[in-house]
Amino acid sequence: MSVGRTAPLQSSRERAGQDPGGGAAGVVSRAGVRPLRLGALATSSIARRRVLPTAVSMPEVDLIAVAGRSVEKAGRFAEQFGCAAETDYAALLNRPDVEAVYISTPTALHRAWADRALRAGKHVLVEKPIGVNADEARQLYSLARERGLVLRENFMFPHHPQHAFAADLVRRGRIGTPSTFQASFCIPPLHADDIRYAPGLGGGALLDVGVYPLRAAALLLGPGPRVAGATLRTRASDGLDLSGQALLISPSGVLAHVTFGFEHVYASSYTLWGDRGRLSVTRAFTPPAAHQPVLVLEEQDHEERFTLPASDQLRVCLQDFVAAVRGGEVGDGSAEADKRRDAVAVLECVDEVRRQAVRVMTDDRP
Repeated sequence: MSVGRTAPLQSSRERAGQDPGGGAAGVVSRAGVRPLRLGALATSSIARRRVLPTAVSMPEVDLIAVAGRSVEKAGRFAEQFGCAAETDYAALLNRPDVEAVYISTPTALHRAWADRALRAGKHVLVEKPIGVNADEARQLYSLARERGLVLRENFMFPHHPQHAFAADLVRRGRIGTPSTFQASFCIPPLHADDIRYAPGLGGGALLDVGVYPLRAAALLLGPGPRVAGATLRTRASDGLDLSGQALLISPSGVLAHVTFGFEHVYASSYTLWGDRGRLSVTRAFTPPAAHQPVLVLEEQDHEERFTLPASDQLRVCLQDFVAAVRGGEVGDGSAEADKRRDAVAVLECVDEVRRQAVRVMTDDRP
C-alpha cells in the first residue's frame, strides 16, 4: 500500500472494475448522475463504520482518496475502501481529481478544514454540527455562497421520511392544535478516552447529542424556536457538559422540552401533544436502514399505528448532497438557503443554552 501523496492510484470505482465516469464528457451512473469524485478528510469512527461503506456502495459516488494523520490508519482505510491514501489533509484538498470532501474531524476542527476546503474550490459535506457556535456556521456559509460551492451538514435524521409523515399528520389536524413537544436523545456513558469527552476538541453532550432534539423541535414546530431556560450537568474539572435539558418556545407558542446526555439508558424519540391527540415517534434519530418505523397516534380512547417502509437516511442524505452539487444549488433562492437557515438556527439555540444554563457541577467521572 502506497501512502502519502498518491495521485496515480485508482479510485474505489476503478478498483471495483467500474467506469469511474471522471472524464470530461461525464459518464453517468445507473442513477443518471455523473459520480461525484469524493475525498474523505479524517479517519473517524463514523467515517469507517457508516459514511464510507455507504458512499462506496452508491453509484452516485466515486471515493478517490482518504486523508488521515496516521500513515497506518490512512493505509487501513484506503485498503478497506479501495482508494488512495493521503497522510496530509492539505494534499487531499490539492488533488485535482477530488470535487468534494467529506469532513469528519473533531467538531472543533470543522470550521478550519471546511474553510480550507472551500477555498480550495471543493464542495463540502461536514459532520454535524458544522461548527461549535453559530458564528462559525455563518462564516462558512458566507464563504460557500461567495465561492459558489455547496456546503452541507451531514445531519442524517431529517432525511428520513418518517418525519415528513409525522409533520403531515400534524398539518392535517390529527392531533388538533399542537401545544407541547418533548424530544430526547440520550446514550449511556462512553469509554473514558472517547473524543467526545475532550472539551478542547468540541466534545460534550450538547454538541454531540443535544443538537438532535433541538433540530427536531425546529423540524416539527417551524424554524426559529427560542430558548426559555436550560440546565447542564457539567464536569467540575474542565466544564464539559455531560447532559442537559432545555425549554424552548416555537414561533407559534408551542412549548418544547428537550433532553440529551451521555448519562442515560438509550433514548431516541419525540412526542407532540395537541388538544385532540398525541403523536409519538420512537427510533427518531438513528434508526437502522432496515428498520420499519412505527408512529403511534393516540386520540382519546383510540390508538392508530402507522408502520412505514424502511429507509436508509444516510444514503438519502448523501444522495441529496450529490444532487445539490450536480444541480448547482448554491443560491439564496434554493434549497441550500433552507439548509443554511436550519444549521445556523440550531447552533443559535446551542449558544443560547450555554448562555442561559443553570449548571449542576458533578465529579470527574468518567
